[in-house]
Amino acid sequence: MNDLGSASYLYIFLDEAGDFNFSDTGTRYFTFTTITQTRPFAWETPLVSLKYDLMQLGLNIEYFHAAEDRQAVRDKVFAIINEHILDLHIDSLVVEKRKTGPALQAVEEFYPRMIGYLLRYILNRSSLKTFAEVIVITDSLPVKKKREVVEKVVKQTLSEMLPSGTKYRVFHHASKSCTGLQIADYCNWAMFRKWERDDLRSYKLISRGIKSEFDIFQGGMRSYY
Repeated sequence: MNDLGSASYLYIFLDEAGDFNFSDTGTRYFTFTTITQTRPFAWETPLVSLKYDLMQLGLNIEYFHAAEDRQAVRDKVFAIINEHILDLHIDSLVVEKRKTGPALQAVEEFYPRMIGYLLRYILNRSSLKTFAEVIVITDSLPVKKKREVVEKVVKQTLSEMLPSGTKYRVFHHASKSCTGLQIADYCNWAMFRKWERDDLRSYKLISRGIKSEFDIFQGGMRSYY
């Protein structure tokens, strides 16, 4: 068993937004957002405490989900994120779906290209030799085909990019069980709202933590380093 006290682990939490309807009736954009961080997660205790505070006020809060939470709840979650924003490394890849060619619209083509690109950028930027292991956590994907494709591309990218001897793991967890995924969901929701609806309210709250924002078909990387 590894000595957890001496080893350094890099965590990457991945969330996505948008639909796979590539017609005019679908969403205009699809976004992937990651939160990259090492432990301890300073935001975890405040987030769990907020959940119980809200329950004591009579709200039935099982977990935080930006698209479903009330605005008053979102304000409180974003306040916690903003308080710890300098601990977060937020990276987003943005896909304007109408520019996606037919051959790339299939799940088994779309996910490897997009997730692989985002992960490669994050790993290229990181000092990987300092980590004993990289742990990637995604939301539990309901479609088995999607889950298998995501896991394959994540593992392939990690095996190609990581230095010899650096281990990696890929987990699919229900977001309700993972505060890191809930933080990633909130950040990705803010990013998606910016691109899909030109709504900058939440985006401004996370802007100090954004390290990169890439509109893949525009070729314009906005790097904040």
